[in-house]
Amino acid sequence: MDLIVSTDVLAAFCERAAKFDFVTVDTEFLRETTYWPKLCLVQVATDDEAVLIDPLAVGFDLDPFYALLANQDITKVFHAARQDIEIFVKATGSVPANIFDTQVAASVCGFGDSVSYDNLVRSITGVELDKSSRFTDWSVRPLSEKQRLYAAADVTHLRDIYRELRKQVAATKRGGWVEDEMSVLRSVDTYVVQPEQAWERLKMKINRPRDLAALKRLAAWREQRAQATDQPRSRVLKDDVLFELAMQRPLTSEAFEQLRAVPRGFGRSSVAADIVALLKDVEAIPKADLPILPERYRGPSPKGAVGDLVRVLLKSVAEQHGVAARIIATSDEIDALVLDDEADVPALRGWRRKLFGEKALAIKHGRIGLVATRKGIVEFEIKPEDATAAAE
Repeated sequence: MDLIVSTDVLAAFCERAAKFDFVTVDTEFLRETTYWPKLCLVQVATDDEAVLIDPLAVGFDLDPFYALLANQDITKVFHAARQDIEIFVKATGSVPANIFDTQVAASVCGFGDSVSYDNLVRSITGVELDKSSRFTDWSVRPLSEKQRLYAAADVTHLRDIYRELRKQVAATKRGGWVEDEMSVLRSVDTYVVQPEQAWERLKMKINRPRDLAALKRLAAWREQRAQATDQPRSRVLKDDVLFELAMQRPLTSEAFEQLRAVPRGFGRSSVAADIVALLKDVEAIPKADLPILPERYRGPSPKGAVGDLVRVLLKSVAEQHGVAARIIATSDEIDALVLDDEADVPALRGWRRKLFGEKALAIKHGRIGLVATRKGIVEFEIKPEDATAAAE
């Protein structure tokens, strides 16, 4: 299978593809040493044609393909679309129009949580894919015939998967469920990390307002530097280094020598000079202007018995309806609803609330219970007088 390396040939293909209701799309990229994924190959298939597009070809213009992605009349079918779409958002500034993710659809049709492409191909088409080229270096040219066949298979079988999943979604009347999940993928914000929000992905706890101010500034600085130099965040500074810097706040090159997380001599680097300037600004922030620490819940842990019961309920509901549990509610969402009846989480909105959320709240407040039977977990109503007697 030849690569498309000419803008004219690509434009001709895209013109043919625009006559179909849908196209399947996949990418191959590298990201181990960069912040932004390096696009190495694009695979596209229509009902009667599959092509490989070489974005590394010299003088090659991908604009005809990007126009195809923007065409509202054509469904763009991906599997596990997030990383592929991130590449196109970086290139064009927008999410491809009218997208459909078969991994999302499979999760509401009983195929499990985050089902892999090869497992889905096996389940729906009966074909066993050769995945031996999965970890190949897609930036090296020429591509072997084995690599090309592997890459093409990622979009040719996707056609059959898409058709079958559309049938199953329609038959079960779960189109709205799929659309709820797709709304996240359709938002540009899903793929763009704003430096000022970079601190939110860090999980370690901060207990003092000035430490939090420092962490926010440091995380934003690292994100900006990683983006500007196109290198992974960890190559700029690792997470544990950010936290130690935020809490210790060294203001001289000598002070860096007292830190465990940074190498010897780091304090004399230009990076350290930038950090010192940033931390001096943090020290100058008036106390009244420091960020407020997130309020910490002091009640019973959501990881306790109530949370355990709600998790059992989730597993039961997921099995009963043939839906991946993660699509209904995440572990963090369960914690949130255990702590707050009005938590702003998807599990307490729309079809998820009807399917699971109301029952979760009923368990929390002792209105229903669970019992294990040979047929699985069964819910039963608890009468008010029984609940009162149990409480006493």
